[in-house]
Amino acid sequence: MAKTIRNNRGIALLLTISVTTILVALALEYNRRARFAVISAAAARDRLTLSHMAASGIHAAMALLAKDRAESNTDSLQEDWANPDKISELLSEIPFDDGTLSVTISDEMGRIQVNALVVFPDGRNFNDSQRRLLERYFNAFNDAAEETPEDSQPEAIINSLKDWLDSGDDEAITGLSGAESAYYQDLSPAYSSRNGPIADINDLLMVKGITSELFYGSAEKPGIEDALTVYGMKPEAGTSFTFTGKININTAPLPVLVSMLPSENAELALAFFEWRQEAATDKNAPDLSDPTWYKNVTGFSAMNLDSKLITTASDIFRIISEAKVNEAVLTATAVVQRLKSEKTGKWYCKILSYQSES
Repeated sequence: MAKTIRNNRGIALLLTISVTTILVALALEYNRRARFAVISAAAARDRLTLSHMAASGIHAAMALLAKDRAESNTDSLQEDWANPDKISELLSEIPFDDGTLSVTISDEMGRIQVNALVVFPDGRNFNDSQRRLLERYFNAFNDAAEETPEDSQPEAIINSLKDWLDSGDDEAITGLSGAESAYYQDLSPAYSSRNGPIADINDLLMVKGITSELFYGSAEKPGIEDALTVYGMKPEAGTSFTFTGKININTAPLPVLVSMLPSENAELALAFFEWRQEAATDKNAPDLSDPTWYKNVTGFSAMNLDSKLITTASDIFRIISEAKVNEAVLTATAVVQRLKSEKTGKWYCKILSYQSES
């Protein structure tokens, strides 16, 4: 009898320990799930907050650009949109309980328009001014490279790019180094030439000779994506369109300025760039609305830049809005175009592309 009682007590103890173990495990799992839910909810809250903050930065920049266009027909680094202090002042008027927001605006028309390499709307022939521009750009770009594959030589890239853009697919490749659909169909995965304007700058990675290293660059050297743009389309009569290829000399970065100068005068680009940077902070700086203002720069008085390449006005801009909350960061990038409302006569910005990443 005593042995039976002891056995029963042992079984009861085992059951108690088992139940306790199960309850502890359940409690720990419940606690883990609860903490995960709280963390997930906090992360979702932060993501939503970040999204709204970044969008607020984009819209604040759009308002600044619209105001600028209503007041001036010229765009330069002297404008408020190019002044970090003015942008910070504008953002300070947007209240946020937590987090920080920073915005930068750059002129998309200070870049080289890759779609202008061929003459649209026909889209079959080279635009000679743009061809020479890209030749100078890629030649200067490759000067610093130790070795350049044959397919990535300037002439090869330009010929392949022309074949990618032109509408005469499969009739004949350009030169000896171009590439039509037959070339791309042999790749894995296979694809065809665009045979029209490029819509996304990343599509350049599909063009023969344009490697990831060339496109994105490295820690030592920026990629070509920083100097090129797919925007700049200008509507014409009916459904027709063209790309003027004009670059704003008031905002173009140094690599683009180098490509705009005759090869024998490329070294003057730095003097041009520095003169323009100083003018951006000089209240008594000369008027930059005249496309020939560059003749004021030392060494440029007798120079005549290709008038088909230069302008001093822009209506397409890139806005980068970075929002931070706690340890989370979200960056939104929008390319916008300034337009004038036919009904109100007021200027506004239309978003051409928008993407965000965290």
